[in-house]
Amino acid sequence: MSIAPYVRHLGRGPGRSRSLTQAESYDAMRLILAGRAAPESVGALLMLMRMKGEVAEEIAGFTQALRDHLPLVPTPDLDWPSYAAGRTRGLPYFLLSARLVARAGYSVLMHGFNGEGEAAQSIRDALPYAGIAVCESPAAAKSELAKSRIAYLPLENFAPDLLRLLQLRRDFDLRSCLNTVSRMLNPGGATASVQGVFHPSYRDLQSDASKLLALDALTVIKGGGGEFERNPSKDIVAFGLRAGQTWEYRFDPTIDETRKLNDGHRAPARLAALWTGDDHDDFAAGIVTSTAALALETLGVSKADEVAQQLWDDRLADGMS
Repeated sequence: MSIAPYVRHLGRGPGRSRSLTQAESYDAMRLILAGRAAPESVGALLMLMRMKGEVAEEIAGFTQALRDHLPLVPTPDLDWPSYAAGRTRGLPYFLLSARLVARAGYSVLMHGFNGEGEAAQSIRDALPYAGIAVCESPAAAKSELAKSRIAYLPLENFAPDLLRLLQLRRDFDLRSCLNTVSRMLNPGGATASVQGVFHPSYRDLQSDASKLLALDALTVIKGGGGEFERNPSKDIVAFGLRAGQTWEYRFDPTIDETRKLNDGHRAPARLAALWTGDDHDDFAAGIVTSTAALALETLGVSKADEVAQQLWDDRLADGMS
């Protein structure tokens, strides 16, 4: 069987085309991963879905098929995807937020691919300065999580087939639903996930698809450059799940100073300096702690703002570990 019937469902024209069901989407991705879909059909499928607008059932079906195709990836307490292209962002302060969550005793598996080019590469370049190891395999990630409770697993090191599909963007010069699917992937099967989006409309889409996939806890925000990163000077509406049920909440600003997340800083060494206290910036620290608080709240931590601030303060008292 090919994916031609699914392309036909999507492309029959006004009044006759329809979205795919979750089961159909699962089967279409299964066929693609098995090499049983012509490249032209794959391109047609993805672009028809883009023109129509993705629905939760399609995202959930694609995501589940990809999960079933993955090697064994360690299960963390918190899944933290990083798949934004990074064209509008500055330094990835959210990496320090993830490290704070790990300091609270929760294991955090970060995974990602941020496109190609200087802006996207900046996240990979910054990881060592944030004290986060880049792992060459799921086995290496398992070892790193056991040692330091946080690890970054590049997409190419556990899901090369998805990476090849994402790189079709070179041919289309357009994003596809796979940019959403990658954020949803949760390769280790964590019960809690945090996700960032660039376009607010995707918050509901990712929340609804995650509910179909029986995720327990999820927080999705419109974050810096499309990442899970909060501007502490603004209120923010978070979407997602709590105890598997649809959830929405507005969080108030945490500081009075108003600045952009992209503050002009480019040198990743600044992340290390902020962590050690050699560089002091209340706004940057606010990004780190307010983002960490959202992640901790997702994990069920009460008074998460206070906990995140205490974690940030205590990092200096015990050797900045």
